[in-house]
Amino acid sequence: MRELRERMMEAGGEPGDGPRVLQPPGWPTPKGYANGMAARGTLVVTGGVVGWDVEGRFPEGLVAQTRQTLENIVAILAEGGAAPRHLVRLTWYVTDIEAYLACLRELGRAYRAVIGPHYPAMALVQVVRLVEAAALVEIEATAVVPD
Repeated sequence: MRELRERMMEAGGEPGDGPRVLQPPGWPTPKGYANGMAARGTLVVTGGVVGWDVEGRFPEGLVAQTRQTLENIVAILAEGGAAPRHLVRLTWYVTDIEAYLACLRELGRAYRAVIGPHYPAMALVQVVRLVEAAALVEIEATAVVPD
């Protein structure tokens, strides 16, 4: 329970102020994601968000697109009264899993710079391509703002 409290404080809130990490006893501690989350409150969801700017331009490379995608998600969450600490799920779609794996450190830095030390439940899926041909990553987000 102490570890949960510390993780919640790092994510910017009190244990009752956001989602709760679900970690079955004895399971290995996940790195960079949670196995599950529980939350109660107002649901805020995004569609598939890509890494373009307000003018529809994509930055060069997977890390830059991922950072912009996460910034876009934070902006959408804010419109619903949510913050990164309220995220309970992220589903990532990438066009090249090998490129993703090759830049994990840089992706982690970009993630922490935008989202902080909060790691919701996540899934990563490789796809043949995304609707926007220039997109290298698309992410769907689900957040729950406590009542």
